[in-house]
Amino acid sequence: MDDIVKQALAKWPNVPHCYGWLGLDARGNWYMRDDRTQAQGPFRSAKGSMLRHDKLIDFIHRNYEHDADGQWFFQNGPQRVYVELEAAPLVWRVAQQGAGAFTVTAHTGVPAEVSGCLLDEEGRLYLVAPAGLGLVHTQDVGIAAEAVEQGVWTPEPVRAADLPGRFGHVLSPAERHAGVAV
Repeated sequence: MDDIVKQALAKWPNVPHCYGWLGLDARGNWYMRDDRTQAQGPFRSAKGSMLRHDKLIDFIHRNYEHDADGQWFFQNGPQRVYVELEAAPLVWRVAQQGAGAFTVTAHTGVPAEVSGCLLDEEGRLYLVAPAGLGLVHTQDVGIAAEAVEQGVWTPEPVRAADLPGRFGHVLSPAERHAGVAV
């Protein structure tokens, strides 16, 4: 977390949390969701405006964390902005580094060591790492398939609906905050 964010938290510890205004899609893109967008429905059906400002995106990446309840958020100064997730809290980028060697990096730029591999009923590939569960970026599925074919990762079948309960993340903190069953 940035020092300036830590200072703001210390100075203003009781700023209310923000829900529904920020979303992360299955490709690692961030979306702002104004009142009108939120009124159109949940993030899965009404994304909003994709963020394109590189410095803002970098700031979000450096200050992206989760709370004890598995709700992922962006710490924006003294305010927590909870994130609506399309598929998973992380999106993995996969690269091949020679024969049988693969690197995995989160959409935030943080490298990861893979400890598990999952394949859901729609053919989406997820990787498990100490940082959490993430979906493999669609552009990297071919590289990830090579890792699977080489025996680097062995996919375990899973139902996508079971992932939040199994890995302890919340897809919609806004629904949870509003008292809607998740």
